[in-house]
Amino acid sequence: MPVRSAKAEWRGDLKHGKGTLETETGAASGAYSFSSRFEEGTGTNPEELIAAAHAACFSMALSGRLGGAGHEPESVRTTAQVHVERGDGGFSITRIHLVCRATVPGLDEKAFAEHAEAAKAGCPVSKALAAVDITLDAALEG
Repeated sequence: MPVRSAKAEWRGDLKHGKGTLETETGAASGAYSFSSRFEEGTGTNPEELIAAAHAACFSMALSGRLGGAGHEPESVRTTAQVHVERGDGGFSITRIHLVCRATVPGLDEKAFAEHAEAAKAGCPVSKALAAVDITLDAALEG
């Protein structure tokens, strides 16, 4: 299996420094800072990248489960909301909420929910983030 990589550089102190990051393919790159991470500043941040990875992984995992069960999806759209909070030990990712809407002809809501929960548990990114509370709101559309 391939090994994926990304790189980042930070210059300066935590509060006033600035960083840049880039994936090996160049598909994702950008600047980040304390304010883009812990406030509402301009730029990206590690949590946004985790959210993108989790949304993409879950969507693929659910599509694979549905297709394997004979229910080819027309679309699976997922948003991952990564929550960061400051506690006594500093900043932590406290939970991730996945919101998924899918169009799957011929599948009922109960069966869809079962496939969605299994995809949440089985997706590699969910497994990697198992220390974090991951919740799911999944529903069919159409």
